[in-house]
Amino acid sequence: MYTLALGPEWLSPDYLISHYGLIGILVIVFAESGLFAFLPGDSLLFTAGLLVANGEYIKQPLWLVCTLIVAAAIVGDQVGYLIGKFFGPKLFNRPKSKVFKRENLDKAHEFMDKHGPKAIVLARFVPIIRTFAPMVAGAGSMKYRTFLTYNIIGGIGWGAGITIAGYWLGQIDLIKNNIEAILVLIVALSLIPVAFEVLKARKEARAAGDAALAGAVAEPQAPGPRGRHAKR
Repeated sequence: MYTLALGPEWLSPDYLISHYGLIGILVIVFAESGLFAFLPGDSLLFTAGLLVANGEYIKQPLWLVCTLIVAAAIVGDQVGYLIGKFFGPKLFNRPKSKVFKRENLDKAHEFMDKHGPKAIVLARFVPIIRTFAPMVAGAGSMKYRTFLTYNIIGGIGWGAGITIAGYWLGQIDLIKNNIEAILVLIVALSLIPVAFEVLKARKEARAAGDAALAGAVAEPQAPGPRGRHAKR
């Protein structure tokens, strides 16, 4: 089995799969799709595909594994949508919350505003955003039929796509012999959009602060009396 030296051991793909098998994968996919962020979704799916190819820990055929993963992803997003629809404003109005921070909701909201309904598909491939995007859709004005359509497309593209990639790439010797490095690379690549958004937010906040400071310094003074009648 392979060891991914990132984060706690119990959240590593090898630990989850070796202890809980396909059921563990489905639970994580479901949870990360609409309930809880910071789970190893991308690396877990890639590892699942790899283990299906090797016949290790996962004995089910690839088509069944992909079907169940896609179903878990779609249902997870449905739950996230319902949470946003009925509890969104109250849920994210907790300043001390570690998970349901207003900051996470705002980031997902900006992502949705930028990309429109297709954000439901794109969000699948962005950690953290993929958890909160369905909640934003539910709390906003996105029609359920529109959300469901893009949810299905995103669930298939992410759930089946990464699993199949792991299945086929895992049969290449170069990748098979360097699995840990590949998993680290996958996690690192998945974090790039998050890091970009964080840096972008900091840059915008700094620019806003500089603009406010400049405005305060350059605030015009009330005009005094002018012209030949100014002094008498």
